[in-house]
Amino acid sequence: MADLNIVLFEPEIPANTGNIGRTCVATGTRLHLIEPLGFRLNEKSIKRAGMDYWDDLDVTRYINYQDFLEKNPGAKIYMATTKAKHIYTEVQYESDCYIMFGKESAGIPEEILVQNPDTSIRIPMIGDIRSLNLSNSVAIVLYEALRQNRFNHMQLEGDLHRLQWK
Repeated sequence: MADLNIVLFEPEIPANTGNIGRTCVATGTRLHLIEPLGFRLNEKSIKRAGMDYWDDLDVTRYINYQDFLEKNPGAKIYMATTKAKHIYTEVQYESDCYIMFGKESAGIPEEILVQNPDTSIRIPMIGDIRSLNLSNSVAIVLYEALRQNRFNHMQLEGDLHRLQWK
């Protein structure tokens, strides 16, 4: 299985985190949550968005960004931000990389971004749109990383049963 990792830096909206958790379960991706969180992980809204998949989620919590770095030494981290110069499709995602997304109200802090300009990535948008929804952004970038890794160990074909009319 591709050992991709999604990192949420101080997420604020429980429904977004629930949706992202469900996406991670569906793709075999690990989820990393950097505190403080804007909610409690036992809130109904997280479980509602993540449905019954939340118990199957491989999730790790960190007390802060420094704790995350210390527990994941040498990790290749791509930082999704509207401030990046590189488009998310222009980088080559390693099968064990980490893709970080910032909190809904402010993104990843600039003091972190300025230290990582070469691994900062953006999703193109038109006009003065501030940003996309966090769970949508995660899905867009994660599926590009999965595609580049040939959807390793994922089901690639569906099973369509034809309805026969009598």
